[in-house]
Amino acid sequence: MAVSFVKRQVAALLCSAALVGLPAMGLAQDLFAPRMIVNDRVITGYEVEQRSLFLQLLRAPGNPDEEALKGLIEDRLRQTEAERLELTLTDEEVLTGMTEFASRANLTAEALIVELQKVGISAETFRDFVSAGLLWRKAVRARFLGQVPVSENDIDRALEASARPRALRVLVSELVIPAPDGQVEDALALAERLGDEITSEGAFASAARQYSAAPTAGSGGRLDWVPLGNLPAAIGQAVLALGPGEVSDPVIVPNAVVLFQLRDVARDEAAEPIAVTVEWADFLVPDDASEIARLRAEVDNCMDLYGQANGLPEDRLTITTQPAGEVPGDVGLELAQLDPGESSVALTRGGFRRFLMLCGREETQEEPISRDQVRERVVNQKLEGMAEGYLEELRAAAIIREP
Repeated sequence: MAVSFVKRQVAALLCSAALVGLPAMGLAQDLFAPRMIVNDRVITGYEVEQRSLFLQLLRAPGNPDEEALKGLIEDRLRQTEAERLELTLTDEEVLTGMTEFASRANLTAEALIVELQKVGISAETFRDFVSAGLLWRKAVRARFLGQVPVSENDIDRALEASARPRALRVLVSELVIPAPDGQVEDALALAERLGDEITSEGAFASAARQYSAAPTAGSGGRLDWVPLGNLPAAIGQAVLALGPGEVSDPVIVPNAVVLFQLRDVARDEAAEPIAVTVEWADFLVPDDASEIARLRAEVDNCMDLYGQANGLPEDRLTITTQPAGEVPGDVGLELAQLDPGESSVALTRGGFRRFLMLCGREETQEEPISRDQVRERVVNQKLEGMAEGYLEELRAAAIIREP
């Protein structure tokens, strides 16, 4: 299986720590001094440092230190409200929450904790982050659940909305800004500036020719029609939220930040369903045009790659099967444009060219969704809309000060 995003990020942070000499957590005595006080709850410098590292690991946008302090202030507000409502969590609930979070990186909670500790992030930091979110969910439900009416029409509309993307094809353009380790903030800043400046297809095409590192740069970033269900979840959601001509918010994928412009949407009953499982090969080959041409001439399907990889180190060829939504964004975008047996060499790794081949794509077999499940989903969506206003009320009533 492919190396997980979190593991790659941990490795990157380990390298950064070695290069810049990050201090070991807890060695600096003043880290435990109060940094901010929210009502009567203290936030220490240590907690800010820990949360900042955690956000860097997740590649969260914004300044890590500023976002860490903001997030911890909000957590204190949530915790205070949960305490007022006499809400608590069991050990089992916390473990379930940690396990669910870790599963997004194909890790167990225990394995993720091990990876976090490699860069000095404590298990308590991870546990506190998850616990604050779980308590807040309980608080929001306790306050608003009885105030969220869900009609049968609401459920019908939700069922229709969930089925609609199955029959959509999208016509988009891409602008891929390289973001090697340590340069994500610069790439994000450029992407945000371009997103604000671009007001037409012509402007997007011009920017793609100037800034994009994708093979489509020469054609102004223009991609052919793609079934929406073939795209990785984060990219599909970003594109689906756009109107024709609009430019997406920056989408972070491994080693790059991507902007998309929606050019058109079409209904297509033959399009792949949105729940798709893909099997794909990743073969590391020399970055040599003649060798790649030879490989393409001799390989018709993924099974043929085993013969090509005979005698090479095991890590040169990997075959992966996973839901399309879990495929790394950069790989998923390439696979979305391929039919089985077709290949892409747009990506590189460690001096090699990545020969990506789509082995197959099939509908993910899922249990039929019930109306009760849809009702719960609709309730949660409505509660999420109320939660932000709830938090603003708590913030306005709180005393937030520096010590």
